Amino acid sequence: MAEANAMHVRLVTPDKIFLDGYADAVSLPGRSGYLEALYGHAPLLTELSAGEVALRGGELDGRRYFAAWGFAEVLPDRVTILAESALEPQEISMPDAQAELERGHHLWNEAGENSTRYQEANAVIHEAEERLSVAQGSGHSE
Repeated sequence: MAEANAMHVRLVTPDKIFLDGYADAVSLPGRSGYLEALYGHAPLLTELSAGEVALRGGELDGRRYFAAWGFAEVLPDRVTILAESALEPQEISMPDAQAELERGHHLWNEAGENSTRYQEANAVIHEAEERLSVAQGSGHSE
């Protein structure tokens, strides 16, 4: 049952519903930076970057996830996050994330004057850094 001023929050990937419950506040990685939604927030549709989704208050208080790429719809009483991928912090493999970061740096070094390859390398680096940050417990909400 929803508490007063709590928002219904859903985090969904193509494979799984990661969460479906109520929280007082949701922090999420929008394409142009982190944003926080509270009950009564103006309607907003944003492209999702890679980073930490953190929940405060309500039954989901303290829950954190890594989510990457997709969209988030914020309405006054609910937030729906549709992500290409999501993981709980304990599901993140530190060695895999570190290897991905190194791969991103290699791609960046090889990009030369090709702006598309440079942007792709930056996306790989950003996602790997965010995975490491969430796994280490030093995500955006800390």
